[in-house]
Amino acid sequence: MSPQDFISFHNASRQSGVIMSFSGDVSEKVLFSLGEVLRFRMTQGATDASIAKRVFSVFVEQAQNIIRYSADRVAGGSPDGSGVSAGMIVVGMEEGRFFVACGNEVPQAQVEPLRARLSRIAGMNQDELKAYYREKIRQPAEEGSLGGSIGLIEIARRASAPVEFDFRDLGAHRSFFCLKAYI
Repeated sequence: MSPQDFISFHNASRQSGVIMSFSGDVSEKVLFSLGEVLRFRMTQGATDASIAKRVFSVFVEQAQNIIRYSADRVAGGSPDGSGVSAGMIVVGMEEGRFFVACGNEVPQAQVEPLRARLSRIAGMNQDELKAYYREKIRQPAEEGSLGGSIGLIEIARRASAPVEFDFRDLGAHRSFFCLKAYI
């Protein structure tokens, strides 16, 4: 990336309302450090405490999804045993509300099941999300899940609008997955 490209990227980020962005290898330690920066920025901006808490929670859920499910993983993980996966996460403001967006590569075989799950979640209102959350929390984790299978539901419950998502085919049996939540 040339210095001019970098300056253009910086200016485009500012114009798009980006407060914080990270792209690269993500681990639990990186998540913790970025979380501390985000907390600081939210308190400096005099953000309402309940909104700041929701933004932070969505940020953590999305970063954990990158760590756990990105197809672009570092073999062997980090020295502390947690995973290291590549992805990107952005926090910003658009039209007076916060957004948290993340992106990472996923195996092509996971695209349709993930699309179906997100479409279902995005079509639910808050009461339906609450009931779905309660239903899922009582069930064993889904096969292949590295968590409680409720992270996407948690993101949708904390969002102020239906989550937005998209997939772009990268070839080689992979797609780039992007998820955006407004708070």
